[in-house]
Amino acid sequence: MLTQRRRHFIAQSLAATAGVALAANSFAAQEVLRIVVGYPPGGASDRVARILADKMQMLLGSPVIVENRAGAGGRVAAQFLRNAPAQPPMLMLANPAVMVVSPLVVNDAGYDADKDFIPVSEVNSYVFGVAVSSAVPVKELSHLLAWLKANPKQANIGVPATGSLPHFFALMLGQKAGVEAEAVGYKGSAPLITDLIGGQVPVAVDTLDGLLAQHEAGKLRILAVSGEQRNPAAPNVPTLKEAGVSLSAEGWNTVFAPRSTPAAQVQRYADAIGKAMRDPDTIKQFKASNLDPVVSTPQQTRERLAAYRKQWEPVIRASGYKA
Repeated sequence: MLTQRRRHFIAQSLAATAGVALAANSFAAQEVLRIVVGYPPGGASDRVARILADKMQMLLGSPVIVENRAGAGGRVAAQFLRNAPAQPPMLMLANPAVMVVSPLVVNDAGYDADKDFIPVSEVNSYVFGVAVSSAVPVKELSHLLAWLKANPKQANIGVPATGSLPHFFALMLGQKAGVEAEAVGYKGSAPLITDLIGGQVPVAVDTLDGLLAQHEAGKLRILAVSGEQRNPAAPNVPTLKEAGVSLSAEGWNTVFAPRSTPAAQVQRYADAIGKAMRDPDTIKQFKASNLDPVVSTPQQTRERLAAYRKQWEPVIRASGYKA
């Protein structure tokens, strides 16, 4: 028979072993970081998240996975992150549609973009292109604007989604042409470009990376890009300002954390993202996808987000658009 002392020793050993196993499992669960993306696999946001996840995994020394929670123009992911528990840790890759536009045009977005999340780091920026079908004889933006002004009832500008940044940019373009343009929303870039090439819509505004392949194939013609400078991916395409239109705009993908995330953890992720975005291989992968990598601290990201809201909120409110 076991003595009382030996039984006590065995009990202590078992308890200690169970405690170590529980702590190990808990630690492993905490170290699996999820990056939530509000769009289906295969799109630009998804590609950015997967490149970033691979690099962060190596830098953090623990698993980083991408979780697609598509729906409602990215709002489903934001709602999910807002309501997620503190553990396991989670981040979200989001764009202006989620963090700037939706809170202004949706009656109840299901989250407060300013109060519910902490900006961690901007990771890339992108510009928009104004395009027509190659079958259309218009080859310069000034000719397109003249045509829109002469044919105001046909001033329909296709955009990849209603309530997206291209939507409001299209309205601003119409204002520059002196007409009240109608933004025709599609369910993504693919159907928009199909209709543009087929002549169902005369002009489109979309991200440059979404338009570029068909531009290079000669099926559509990008007349201008929205950046302050010409884009290296399309060096022969002028900026809007070069084409005589005083407009510029860019979009971005930024990493956000839930408001409950400890400051030290936010900084840890920000440091890892910063290192990832300086990596030559990361830069190469981003450039191959026609995306411009960005290195940004949490403070810089907060400042850029505030400036962006200051630029776009008056435009969105003035449009009167409601989802």
